[in-house]
Amino acid sequence: MALIVEDEPHIASILTAYLERDGLRAQIAQDGTQALQLFRQLRPDIVLLDISLPGMDGLDVLRSIRDEGQTPVIMVSAMVDDVDKLLALRLGADDYVSKPFNPPEVVARIRAVLRRTQVQNGKAQDAPIRVGQIEIDPQAHSAIVYDTAGHPVLLSLTLTEFRLLACLASQPRRCFSRTHLIDNCLPESDALERVIDSHLSKLRRKLQLAGQEGMIETVRGIGYRLWPGN
Repeated sequence: MALIVEDEPHIASILTAYLERDGLRAQIAQDGTQALQLFRQLRPDIVLLDISLPGMDGLDVLRSIRDEGQTPVIMVSAMVDDVDKLLALRLGADDYVSKPFNPPEVVARIRAVLRRTQVQNGKAQDAPIRVGQIEIDPQAHSAIVYDTAGHPVLLSLTLTEFRLLACLASQPRRCFSRTHLIDNCLPESDALERVIDSHLSKLRRKLQLAGQEGMIETVRGIGYRLWPGN
């Protein structure tokens, strides 16, 4: 999912149409405050962020995003001042686009940044993931729950259940849409959204039997997230 932060509705609509045509879902925020709210709620894969926004400007939004993680951010601005561009890059922006722009070029840049980010994170994705009392080892394809005494208990998961758990655990508290989970956890399948619901229901039961009740939360109208500490 791409979060488009743009206070000009016409530009935001055009970008959304081009992104969706390219297979990327998009959500629009019209000011900095709304942008941070949606960012924390949806945890998008990338943010397209205008610098000139009402209230909190784009650079302040970028600072807040960087305080919370390394989500890719492409800055957009009608200003051609190199100082603004350099400042945005120093604050952690991954790319910079000047207005007026060619929408297909913006989509191409988004795809390029996403590919680059995935390559950079490739090794980290193979490392064991620890969320609460659960430890997931992508290389060993194993998931372990530590009981109250600290003893490891191996979870017996199907391939799909393991993929779903690993995906959710890769970014705890991020809400993943059903479409995203199907694309990333059942890539060889033509599964419908209700099939994901069935797999997650079974995964929930196995976690519950291992003493991890309530870790997988349903976010109504959006999808699912793994919430440690419940």
